[in-house]
Amino acid sequence: MAFRKVLELVVSNFLFFSMNLSTKAAGVLAKVSGRDTKLGDVRKIANEIKKDHELAMELWLTGKYLARQLAILIMDKKLLSQALIDLLDSDMRQHDEAERLQLVEWLMANQLSKDKKTIALMESWEHSRSSLQRRIFWYYQARLRWVGQTPPPNTEELLSKIENQIEHEEPEVQWAMNFLAAQIGIFQKEYRNRCEKLGERTGLYKDEIVAKNCTPNYLPKFIAIQVAKLNK
Repeated sequence: MAFRKVLELVVSNFLFFSMNLSTKAAGVLAKVSGRDTKLGDVRKIANEIKKDHELAMELWLTGKYLARQLAILIMDKKLLSQALIDLLDSDMRQHDEAERLQLVEWLMANQLSKDKKTIALMESWEHSRSSLQRRIFWYYQARLRWVGQTPPPNTEELLSKIENQIEHEEPEVQWAMNFLAAQIGIFQKEYRNRCEKLGERTGLYKDEIVAKNCTPNYLPKFIAIQVAKLNK
């Protein structure tokens, strides 16, 4: 196992730092480089390619946002070791905030949440040195509740940690912790008042201006709006 991990890292580094794209990668890159290319187009191309980890790494190497989104869709989740994820994490920081967060959440939804090994990795990231990985730890816990499954039995533990830590975290991690508290308040009535009180105490997102028909992140409003929708 140790040899395989080393081999994966060597191969990944080679692909990341190679300066030449294959003909195949160059052709795919051209398809996603147009000004009018949309995420729907990226998904369509990914459906045509299916899975091609080497091509994914080549596309990632380009540093292009849409190419990296496509790369995420065609990666082989079985090859996503912690070492490779750390490389992806480092590269995501080259992007602005919106793109960076979209990429890491895209990676979680399309790859990391699909395999027991990578789920175990996400569940180990609570105290990661990477704020992006900490964000995913909390966001994944929120996702378990929001996708309609029976809430895991760790709600009390997680909520207590959020109450104690959220005000001291990086903004991108705060959002995910806040989002988890919202999902707990929405789907677990016994914790609803506590989650609303958390929002009132911290004041996080209270003055946030959101677009029409968008749900605010301020916990009392977020929870009330979503509960009302569920009760219709």
